[in-house]
Amino acid sequence: MATLREIKRRIDSVKSTKHITKAMKMVAAAKLRKAQQQLAFIRPFADELGGVIGTIARQPVAKNHDYFAHQPAKRVCYVLITADRGLCGSYNTNLIRLAEEKLSASDSEKSFVAVGKKGYDHFRRHGIPLAGKYIDFFSKLSYNDAVKIAKSLMIQFDKKRFDHIYIIYNTFTTIVQQTVCLQQFLPILPARPIDSAPVTTVFEPHPINILNKILPMSLHHNMYRILLESFTAEQSARMTAMETASDNADEMIKKLVLYYNKARQTAITTELTEIVGGAEALKGYKS
Repeated sequence: MATLREIKRRIDSVKSTKHITKAMKMVAAAKLRKAQQQLAFIRPFADELGGVIGTIARQPVAKNHDYFAHQPAKRVCYVLITADRGLCGSYNTNLIRLAEEKLSASDSEKSFVAVGKKGYDHFRRHGIPLAGKYIDFFSKLSYNDAVKIAKSLMIQFDKKRFDHIYIIYNTFTTIVQQTVCLQQFLPILPARPIDSAPVTTVFEPHPINILNKILPMSLHHNMYRILLESFTAEQSARMTAMETASDNADEMIKKLVLYYNKARQTAITTELTEIVGGAEALKGYKS
């Protein structure tokens, strides 16, 4: 049986851990509120921009544009977006599991880009070469970070290094739910098949000129939205995980305190028994 001092030390240790998890929950909650506000701001603009591109993509002149040409996927790139840190439940595990499934499939030549330290560490441990890595920037995530990643992917796509580029990330659904998503980044999927009947729309200037202007902007904003989705989902996962950890710490403290009181009662009873036994022995010795 553990001594009273050992039990007390365990209680203090769990209490200290609980203070940390509660603090991390509060920090995650603050970051979550800010991220939700940013996400609510960027989503409508990204959706409207995507709608404009979807309309132009249905025009016959867009069929031959590289960003809409759907050639066979012989060389595929997967961009895995994970967190830079852990302590967020199964957030990173679910993403890495999907990446492993794509890696094990034998349907095409695959490359990976790691966004986030957890994904990068996983690939490095398993000796998987990377086409790019971006780590330690979620703490100060900015639009410029998204532009940097999007531009790099666009350049590699333009050079025909990849036929398709997919993003693996978590979408923010609710506070307690994050959904793993596989989204095609390039080539762009139109709202309706390009071969369907074209929509009669008048464009000024020419649709191709419009595409050349707004396509990069749309891809940049789409990447920024994806990164914000990931960051928001990460904070909600961390807040939930830390709340669960704090609740578990409370339960453990209750059990340890009960165990401590029982051990203390047993120790006191033993001491009293020894005192009474010693007194009886002394009394018998005197008589």
